Amino acid sequence: MSAPDPQRARELYRAHAAGYDASAARTMPLRRRTIAALGLRPGDTVLDVACGTGLSFALLREAVGETGHVVGVELSPEMLALAQRRCAAAGWHNVTLIRAAMEDAVIPRPLDAVLFNFTHDVLRSPPALARIFAAARPGVRVAAAGMKWAPWWMAPVNLVVRAQARPYMTTFEGLDRPWSLLERHLGSFQWRPVLFGTGYIGWGKGRTAPE
Repeated sequence: MSAPDPQRARELYRAHAAGYDASAARTMPLRRRTIAALGLRPGDTVLDVACGTGLSFALLREAVGETGHVVGVELSPEMLALAQRRCAAAGWHNVTLIRAAMEDAVIPRPLDAVLFNFTHDVLRSPPALARIFAAARPGVRVAAAGMKWAPWWMAPVNLVVRAQARPYMTTFEGLDRPWSLLERHLGSFQWRPVLFGTGYIGWGKGRTAPE
């Protein structure tokens, strides 16, 4: 199967930017669960991977406090412009926004936690994951959520999964276990099915020492 295509992703999210917040409303409870799984503490620096319009920022800032920091990386100019407006309207001064593909992003500070919320393309990009974990502290806390193929006995449901996922990801590679490449960077990882088996939530920690 094909690898993630950043240029195609830019095109997809150019079309979705204006209506993204409304379309993401149905998965907000899962977003909250995923952020809670990070166990953020005041003073932490957290990376919001493919941060989109910044829907997670308020929850992340509430957890890390004024002494903490949120770093958002987003490749879509249209999505990032909405995130910038959100930050400006709220007066958030401890959010750093970076417009780049995750493979190319320069992360400005060591990371205590990383959020992957519906970021399948990034999870299937070894260079993107290498870039993230090069900036991570030992034992970095990680949480991820997104879509996945339904179990084999629900195979017909995958027609729906494919239709729902197509507008938001450029590859279906690895959709049976979207976290499999992520696990290579972690010392521990657990996951649970959600959305009637068509989604997942997972959490874990990076290794405390290099191998």
